[in-house]
Amino acid sequence: MGGARRDGDRRGGAGGRLSGIAVAVGCVLFLGGFVWAAVLYQPYAVPTNSMEPTVERGSRVLAERIDGDEVRRGDVVVFQDKAWGDLPMVKRVVGVGGDTVACCDRDGRLTINGTPVEEPYLRLGRGAPASPTEFSATVPDGKLFLLGDHRNDSLDSREHLTDQSNGTVDRAAVEARVDATAWPLGSLGMLDRPSGFDPLPGGTSEPGPLRPLTLAVAAGAVLILVGAAWTPVARLLARRRGGRPERTTEVVGG
Repeated sequence: MGGARRDGDRRGGAGGRLSGIAVAVGCVLFLGGFVWAAVLYQPYAVPTNSMEPTVERGSRVLAERIDGDEVRRGDVVVFQDKAWGDLPMVKRVVGVGGDTVACCDRDGRLTINGTPVEEPYLRLGRGAPASPTEFSATVPDGKLFLLGDHRNDSLDSREHLTDQSNGTVDRAAVEARVDATAWPLGSLGMLDRPSGFDPLPGGTSEPGPLRPLTLAVAAGAVLILVGAAWTPVARLLARRRGGRPERTTEVVGG
């Protein structure tokens, strides 16, 4: 019995050390991922339906803080511009400096420098063009041309074509790039980068680090729970083993 108890103690000690390591690693992953995400990302509320169906009215989004020079076509960005009301707004970048953005071609598509762009994210009626109003604009260097995904109900660059900036916004006005929808839970998920802009010079942007940060936080939480539960579970099992009567074998002499 003494040997068995010593073996159990050794196993318990090793299990305790492993559970402590699991909790420590879990804390690093959980807190590190959470803090790093808070540094890189900022939540925003979207009060209008101008970006539906990509972002529904009343949604909360997570946007990565970026420099305006990092913006690419197809990005959904948060920006502020005095000519647009000087409030945070969420729109999709469709044109960058040097582009000629026009709508629509014979098939009702948006074109960039004459190249048609497929936009499966739009909320359009069957056979409807990418914009109910035709337009053409050349984007100056250092500027961006932005449209809402709900083209029939979005106040965007088309509404500002008569402004001095010809409907464009400075890259420096961009505060963040939307990577995910966080609320409501039914809309929870990452925003895909649209492939329709891939053939154009510069392509599309790479996804931000939100997904690996989320995985780190989740993995950390699991390790903390498992590590914290190990000790009481091990004690319970030890008590159950200790309460069992010893088996004896009768020896019959003849």
